[in-house]
Amino acid sequence: MSDQPSGMVATAGVEPDLAHHGDAEVGDGLIDLAVNVRQAPALAWLADPIAATLTDLARYPDPAPARAAVAARHGRHPNEVLLTAGAAEGFVLIAQALRGVRRPVVVHPQFTEPEAALRAAGHPVERVLLDPADGFRLDPSRVPADADLVMIGNPTNPTSVLHPARTVAALARPGRVLVVDEAFADTTIATGHPGEPESLAERRDLPGLLVLRSLTKTWGLAGLRIGYLLGAPELLARLAAVQPLWAVSTPALAAASACASTVAVQAERAIAADLAADRDHLVTRLADLPGVRVVGRPASAFVLLHVPGATAIRAALRERGWAVRRGDTFPGLGPDWLRVAVRDRNTTDAFIEALREIMEA
Repeated sequence: MSDQPSGMVATAGVEPDLAHHGDAEVGDGLIDLAVNVRQAPALAWLADPIAATLTDLARYPDPAPARAAVAARHGRHPNEVLLTAGAAEGFVLIAQALRGVRRPVVVHPQFTEPEAALRAAGHPVERVLLDPADGFRLDPSRVPADADLVMIGNPTNPTSVLHPARTVAALARPGRVLVVDEAFADTTIATGHPGEPESLAERRDLPGLLVLRSLTKTWGLAGLRIGYLLGAPELLARLAAVQPLWAVSTPALAAASACASTVAVQAERAIAADLAADRDHLVTRLADLPGVRVVGRPASAFVLLHVPGATAIRAALRERGWAVRRGDTFPGLGPDWLRVAVRDRNTTDAFIEALREIMEA
């Protein structure tokens, strides 16, 4: 398109595999650095309510208590919350419900499911590609003014970059739906900030804002499938109209209520602080490896690496028992990128030594 801003491309030519996800990298006997799900047993305040529902599965799920709990957690009204079977369902609902949009734009690199859902619903998708040379910084002016649906992650998977809330908010305008994927917002922390820095989850003043959240990452619930959308009631009603009946199971609803509690929020902040320390350790160790470059300023549960020959390195790591996420399936990246999940320091140290041996061979 001749009127596209710099850095914007339509989907054409050789396309990355949008259906590829980190779980495809994992196999028996491999240490998992490919999936961004926290690997820790569920605490009693979460495990017990989920387990208690297993004796009451004959009744249909009632989302009202969980919706109220999530709303209270974000200072919203229950009709501003739509519970979903994982964050991924939210992208499908958006794509199906908003069929009237004319110019949907996805800001990349980011999680591929938003674009995949749009394409599956028949939308012509355009991309704004953020520049690694600029640390994947978001410049709102690069998004076309007439884009009536804009989707962006914050913090962004796979870059781990956390955009300033004011910069993301600048994308909102009348006549546009702005979808902000905050699936990893609960992994972020900032000195002097008591909550989740740069989150828009409590903003009710921005027109067309939809904030998408996941409870599967920090709480290790990927197999349970629970997430939610926050936004204006009339916009969420359009999404709810295309959602299957009883889409969220009773155990998942119990998890949503538990994860919205004061105990959960306090635990989340402590986990985010520990994660930040482990991430700093990983970034420091990676800096010792010639040829490995961490691009951007990581703020979440994973780190994006630029490594020449990453495809061969990933295969060699796999032979040594390590699973990492390939980067070439993300639009805007290519075969010299890898995503590595943040783990404990002992795991990180062992991984760094394996990577060093491969690169020095």
